[in-house]
Amino acid sequence: MAEQPEPLDLMWGVARIAHAIGRTVRQTETALAKKELPCRKVNGRWVASRTRLRAYFEGGDDVEVH
Repeated sequence: MAEQPEPLDLMWGVARIAHAIGRTVRQTETALAKKELPCRKVNGRWVASRTRLRAYFEGGDDVEVH
């Protein structure tokens, strides 16, 4: 039986990202527009890694913000 790949820890969309960081959609949209979060747009939708967001908010100096 073939091994199943590990699922990515991605969150798609502003609403899901906002929920994960405890902010409103509007606050999150503003932060994304200012490039204050380690997220990027893929095909017109914002996407974020849970791991990278956690590292960013825990003070990880090596987390690149796009």
